[in-house]
Amino acid sequence: MILKNAIIKASTIVLVLLTIVSCVKNKKKEANNEIEMERVEHPQFKISLAQWSLHKKIKSGEISPFDFAKEAHALGFEAIEYVSGLYKEEVETMGIEKVVEKMKTESEVYGIRNLLIMVDDEGDLASSNEEEQIQAVQNHKKWVDAAHALGCHSIRVNANGDGSYNEIMAQAVLGLKKLSEYAKTKNINVIVENHGGYTSNAQWLSSVIREVNMSNCGTLPDFGNFCVKGSVHDCKEWYDKYKGVEELMPYAKAVSAKSYDFDESGNELNIDYDRMVNIVKNAGYSGYIGVEYEGSNLSEKDGILATKKLLEKLQ
Repeated sequence: MILKNAIIKASTIVLVLLTIVSCVKNKKKEANNEIEMERVEHPQFKISLAQWSLHKKIKSGEISPFDFAKEAHALGFEAIEYVSGLYKEEVETMGIEKVVEKMKTESEVYGIRNLLIMVDDEGDLASSNEEEQIQAVQNHKKWVDAAHALGCHSIRVNANGDGSYNEIMAQAVLGLKKLSEYAKTKNINVIVENHGGYTSNAQWLSSVIREVNMSNCGTLPDFGNFCVKGSVHDCKEWYDKYKGVEELMPYAKAVSAKSYDFDESGNELNIDYDRMVNIVKNAGYSGYIGVEYEGSNLSEKDGILATKKLLEKLQ
């Protein structure tokens, strides 16, 4: 009888221990699943540097546009986004092939990845004039070739034009389709930034991208460029920037973190970065977010580093 009771007692202890171990394993599994779900819902993004952040130094002649990779490396970046307009003089004097060759060499020297080229002043892709639109598409093709040679994934374009809301939309669809068809042969994306006018109306721009309906045509949401009427410094009508970024994110192939000024705690004064970064994360985006400092109270270097630090904090 004593032996029987001992066996029952031992069996009960073993059963209890097995139950505890099973519960611990299940809780651990549930915790891991929660962590994994959080990773899926909030993927970690990477941080790049947009060349426009250094446009004052470049335009003043303090540094050469070809110093971009060197400057980015010194500031702790591993990837960069070029601005075509900052090479205008060099393209005119050297030719675009030699310019691209030098850009590529510099990026390789400093181990920097080339992501995209922001293209400006190459004609209106949404022009109502057929000849002007064709010429604009043609003008952009050399930058598609340049992006391909540099190993970039995209060129950023504007979708400017003339006419009414619907007219410019139809013209933008046509121009972007023509350019995207060529870019597809080079495995390059054509992405449109909210960059003033109708393009800063995210509903309008989203409609354009849906109508183009090509896998290599998308958006580059910018945190700050949502002035629909007027200029950024004298805007008559603003589009809600948080709503705008949320509407553009489903088509985003790059993201631009515009910044202007910071408080003593390192927070951007004009944009709620926490809210904005969450919008980007909730969209499932895990690519690069480009630092684009455009302020005047801090030096370009300090503004870039402040933006980078804030993004790192929110990763």
